[in-house]
Amino acid sequence: MPLHVYLKENTSPKRKAINYISYIFLGIGFLLLFWAFYPILSFELYSRFILSKNMYSPLPSSSIASSIREAGTVLGSSNAFSSNLRDFTQAHLWFPGKQQDQTKSAFAVNDFYLSIPKINITKAHVVVGGDDLTKSLIHYLPKTMPGEFGNVSIFGHSTLPQLYNEKDYKTIFTYLPSLEKGDKILVQVGDLEYEYEVYDMFVVNPDKISVLEQQYDGAYLTLVTCVPPGTFWKRLVVKARLTKLPQ
Repeated sequence: MPLHVYLKENTSPKRKAINYISYIFLGIGFLLLFWAFYPILSFELYSRFILSKNMYSPLPSSSIASSIREAGTVLGSSNAFSSNLRDFTQAHLWFPGKQQDQTKSAFAVNDFYLSIPKINITKAHVVVGGDDLTKSLIHYLPKTMPGEFGNVSIFGHSTLPQLYNEKDYKTIFTYLPSLEKGDKILVQVGDLEYEYEVYDMFVVNPDKISVLEQQYDGAYLTLVTCVPPGTFWKRLVVKARLTKLPQ
């Protein structure tokens, strides 16, 4: 039995080229993974360590927010076979326990426009009581109009920042998490423009969101999108109050 075995190393140019190509593809794979998951991980860190500390309006202490009792359970759960697989481009699936077109006919105004200078959104189309989030923002379950006492809830889609397109309603709310207290939101209804100011922002699980509650002590605006970016696991809620009436 031999004490030593000598193996000839294959140092041919072809072998070296194959090794280099393998390393290149491995590096590209890691870069693509980082490209895809970095926005999700960074938002999770931001929401846990920064956003939660700056919360101005605490969530209801009950396990289910009062608005959910009104609107029904939001689609989504930890069950792998749950309704998480449904198409969230349809607004009525966000709150399936309530028929959103019941109050649509009560308003003479069918649409209006939303602008957020901080994130370069200019006159985004908002449909009152609409359903298709791929074509516009949605004023969901309308009970009041902008400028009136009450709460106007507006839903909009988001995605990974790398896929953001300011003209695409499937990505329009991607940079909503970058808003801060004091940022302006402009709403144009016909020839009238109302100015709102952000005063709160927080992240909740779908079964605890309370964006449908009406607050008749003032005129409020609530913007809602899915987070972390590119997922629909949780909901980002941005609250704003009316600070300036049309001149």
